[in-house]
Amino acid sequence: MSGNIRRRSVLLVSLSFVILASGCATVRGPTVSYDPWESANRSFHAFNNTLDDNFLKPIADGYAAITPDPVQRSVTNFFDNISLLNTVLNDLLQDKPNQGASDFGRFLVNSTIGIGGLFDPATGMGLESHEEDLGQTLAVWGVGEGNYVEIPGIGPNSTRDAPDLVVSAFTSVLRFLSTTVAIPVTALDIINSRANLSSAIALRNRSALDTYIFTREAYRQRRTFLIYDGEPPDEEFEKLDQAMAADFN
Repeated sequence: MSGNIRRRSVLLVSLSFVILASGCATVRGPTVSYDPWESANRSFHAFNNTLDDNFLKPIADGYAAITPDPVQRSVTNFFDNISLLNTVLNDLLQDKPNQGASDFGRFLVNSTIGIGGLFDPATGMGLESHEEDLGQTLAVWGVGEGNYVEIPGIGPNSTRDAPDLVVSAFTSVLRFLSTTVAIPVTALDIINSRANLSSAIALRNRSALDTYIFTREAYRQRRTFLIYDGEPPDEEFEKLDQAMAADFN
């Protein structure tokens, strides 16, 4: 469950990706104008922002202040590593056996030589990091995005991606731990992820004219990037241009 929460929380890595990639206040995403649940989503977005401002951010700031950077990197490595089994499963479901073998090898190397995933010797051995999940698998199988939805306490998602909440929880090694251990470890995951994204979220809050649209399109753009393994076809770029024009003209 922890690895999934880290990626799907209100602190999604997509915010960092789009902010750093675009350097501007607006972002592009597919089917921007299609958001039939916008009214409810905006309410949940406001709730998530309030939760972040009054609870997650203060805790994450305190954590970052007292945690040395090498320790924080090791914590991040640990949670990246335990999410790899979900990646391997979806590698295979997407008919990527070579990538699946590489990701499983990465898990084994970092779990052993890397001392439970605290360190990342696998990267130095040429075992690159990948990110695959059930939402990407369904997209590869031809399932459409469906409706965008901002889930209270979790953040940006879609009706296609949401089932991964269950699958990633099932494939996480944390499910084998006792509740007394899993709960604080999951809390550490969330706090560490929020600390990692503090600068990106602060930039979003300062620069975005509408943080809801920004978050929605950051999520959609990131999902498109992942579905096509970083190389969307030309027609996807055309959709991004048309969508952006529809939203901001």
